[in-house]
Amino acid sequence: MPRNDALRRELDTLTTEAFRPELADIDRLPTAEIVALMNAEDSGVSAAVAAGLPVIADAIDAAAERMARGGRLVYAGAGTAGRLGVLDASECPPTFNTSPGQVVGLIAGGPGAMSHAVEGAEDSREMAAADLDALGVGPDDTVVGVSASGRTPYAVGAVEHARRLGALTVGLSCNAHSPLARAAEHGVEVVTGPELLTGSTRLKAGTAQKMVLNMISTVAMIRLGKTYGNLMVDLRSSNEKLRARSQRIVELATGAGPDEIEAALSAADGEVKTAILMVLAGVDAPTADRLLTTADGHLRAALQAASPA
Repeated sequence: MPRNDALRRELDTLTTEAFRPELADIDRLPTAEIVALMNAEDSGVSAAVAAGLPVIADAIDAAAERMARGGRLVYAGAGTAGRLGVLDASECPPTFNTSPGQVVGLIAGGPGAMSHAVEGAEDSREMAAADLDALGVGPDDTVVGVSASGRTPYAVGAVEHARRLGALTVGLSCNAHSPLARAAEHGVEVVTGPELLTGSTRLKAGTAQKMVLNMISTVAMIRLGKTYGNLMVDLRSSNEKLRARSQRIVELATGAGPDEIEAALSAADGEVKTAILMVLAGVDAPTADRLLTTADGHLRAALQAASPA
């Protein structure tokens, strides 16, 4: 195998790759001590995320503005970072009833890389550009490059190409002064420090990335009117648990009884937001749908239109 001294020197400078000599004998410790160490390590992740909140909030507002115009939220990463993006994207349709393709997760090497490493995929800027071109990324879209190191060519290449296409760009990394953050309009650097296992960024760095991705998708959906207060009024009732949750959400939002809730959900074809508007405003399903369409899906605005002061 050929040596790559330049890459090795680069990795030696990364906080996420740092070796911790005080943990060199961790394999000799009792299991109870190891899990206590891991728990203590994770306790600092939230503080690291908190340091980046102003940048995260600005990025979310910019992304939500574009999504309101029909733009998409696209995550791009390799390995663990790519899998976290795919996970966050896959949870949006059942949670927020997002349309197909509204939130997309791209992983270097394609869907097969979710379970099996694809040789060399993370090193290809060209692959990232091709993946974005296949989606037809444009000015209304937001591309979030995700990389713990902040140097992964696939993630950096995705952000660089997205900027050339006019898309909004966000770079999420876990090292300071990263190429990914420099390439993006919004550079989010959540510095979680050296890992318990040297270079295993599925640990603290992965936890931090998951937290930030949760914020990006969740708060963007709140801004888009996918919630009513802290209730998920745009969820998709695709199984028994979600159908029961739909009934409970309508009850919490309206205080109505079981029969009225069941009738409203039936008339609304299971759409929670429509059912709530029907009950609170005393309108039928077609009227509720029309009010919601006029209000761009925002339930509070639709309620105000139905019952103007």
